[in-house]
This record gives sequence, C-alpha cells and structure tokens, in this order.
Amino acid sequence: MLWRLLERMDETRFANAVVCMIEAGPVADRIREMGIPVFFLGMKRKWPDPRGLTSILRLLRKERPDILQTWLYHSDLLGLLAGKIKGVPRLLWNIRCSNMDMNRYGRLTAMVVALNARLSGIPDSIIVNSYAGKEYHQRIGYRPKRWEVIPNGFDPEAFKPSEKARTGLRYELGLPEKSFLIGLVARFDPMKDHRNYFLAARQLLDTAEGREDVHFVLAGHGVDVENVTMKSIISECGLNGRVHLLGERTDIPFVTSGLDIASSSSLGEGFPNVVGEAMACGVPCVVTDVGDSAWLVGDTGRVVPPGDPIALAGAWCDLIRMGEDRRRSVGEAARRRIVEGFSIDVMVRRYETVYEELTVA
Repeated sequence: MLWRLLERMDETRFANAVVCMIEAGPVADRIREMGIPVFFLGMKRKWPDPRGLTSILRLLRKERPDILQTWLYHSDLLGLLAGKIKGVPRLLWNIRCSNMDMNRYGRLTAMVVALNARLSGIPDSIIVNSYAGKEYHQRIGYRPKRWEVIPNGFDPEAFKPSEKARTGLRYELGLPEKSFLIGLVARFDPMKDHRNYFLAARQLLDTAEGREDVHFVLAGHGVDVENVTMKSIISECGLNGRVHLLGERTDIPFVTSGLDIASSSSLGEGFPNVVGEAMACGVPCVVTDVGDSAWLVGDTGRVVPPGDPIALAGAWCDLIRMGEDRRRSVGEAARRRIVEGFSIDVMVRRYETVYEELTVA
C-alpha cells in the first residue's frame, strides 16, 4: 500500500523518500524504479540496534523533511524518537492492524506497543486503515491528538478478472485446467493463522465437496517449501499433494486472478489488502470476522468466526455448491463494490489532504 500511495502522489507538491529499518525487499525495488530514494538502516529483526537510531538521525539531518510518516509499531517508536531529536516539524504514525494477540509475539514487540500507547499523544496524527484498528488501539490506551481513518484503496486495472491467469496458474502448478483452487495470500505470521486454513482444508476434503480436483494455493513471505513448521502442519493434516506453496511473489494479480475462492483465515487484521485485491479480481472471498474484513466484503462473500476451521470449510463448501455461474455473479458483485467504494485514487487524495493540513497548521 505504501508503494501504491507513492506511485500516485502529486509529484509537483510532494517529494518523497523512504527509509527501511531492515534489509531490502521486492517492494523497495519497485519504489526505486519510480525514482524515489530508498535508504536502509540495516537493523536486524527481533533485536534492538542503537545503530539504527544513529543512521536515521544522520538521514534526517541530510533530508530535512517537513513530515516524518512512520508505518507500524517499531518504526513509529524509532521515528518518534529520531524526529523529536532532530526537530522534524510534523510526525505521523501509521497503524495497519487490529486485535493483536501479543501472546503470539515476542516480548520486545509487546513492550514497543505498550510504550507507544503511552507516547501516542506526541505525534501530530495517527492514521489507521480500519475502524476496527482505531477502536482496538483506543482500548489499549492510544490517545492521539488526531485520528485519521483512511481505508486502503485498490487499482481495478491492475487487479481484474483474467482467464489467462486462470489457465496460466494451473499450468504453472502442473494441474488440469478444471482444477478448483482455494487460495490464501499472506505472509507467515501467527496472526494470519495458517493452521486454521490447513485444518479447514482437511475438513473440506472430508466432505462431499472435497473432490479430487480441489487444491490449496498459498503465497507470501515465508510461505515456501523451506518452512519446516508449515510443512509439518501440512503433513499432519494429510494434505501432501494438495497444497502448493509459492513463496513471496511479485505477480500477485496473476496468482489471485487464477483462484476460484480467496480466503483470509486471520485472527486479527486491520483492513486486509489481499481481500480487496481478490474482490477486484472478481474472486469470491471467505474471510474471518476480524478488523474491517466483514465491512469490506459486505454481502459479496462469506464471513466466519476466527479460529474456526469447521466454519471456514463450511463457507468454502457453500461457494462450491453454488456452481460456476453463481460464483461468477458473486465475484462480479465483489468487483463492483471495490470499483465503486474503495478506489485507490480516493485513498491517495485523503493522504495528501492530511499532509497538507498538517504542514499549514
């Protein structure tokens, strides 16, 4: 979403630079291709590194930004500290999750979130991408000067139905053209609850709808054959031969458009990009009732309780029983909902308005 925002911001009014706390990834390459500088602090995951603060202070002295907009908990804390030391005029936080179960994360992350709650009155504004995220953070003590709820936006030209993708994905996987694909695009993370997805897959295969041509396709950072934990769950559920792990992909529109059903099995979300992207592709979605997922899907998909593989499998069965024509109608309604209500251009204008209001205040 950061890449999409940068891609469409008015270059005559805004000059952007991006600072990444850790190593480079594929999104960084896409940002640099737009001519936007990307800097790396070289910090390590899970371990605090004071050299990161030194590096960001050096960058702020060089770049002298009018606004420092940070994304996610750890960068919010680091950016607040560095921004205050260097006297950056305006500081903004960005929160993109809700209902975080801190028991599934390390002690450091829990400490950062708790500290951020205490410091939340210092930044000039906190932007959240979901109403659920705002409500959750209010409950845990966030008290900012100003809340801004800006839902994610989607590009219906990049994400759209594609018969070519349907055929191409099955060819890539070595599957017959009529194979039925149920997908999950999500990084390997406790809150994404991949185990729930696999348990639901086993449940589905044990029903009449679990026919021989049903396969499960997953993509995302850490979702690959090197993931020992994931392979163990797949084997435990008796899913060998039915699951396809694609790892981190840069062609998500291709992968998503090739699915028959898209899923989100998360225990917590803010405003899930992958669901809106699937809807834009005309793919019916089954989502857990977390964050703003149910609001996003509306009546164009199915919503189930989190952590309930039986309900998740049941929703899949419901869509399978519909038949191809009715599923296509559901998918078309989902795409219309995205086009009419969740345009990426609206999202970008909202961000630009916030930035302008803060700089002239």
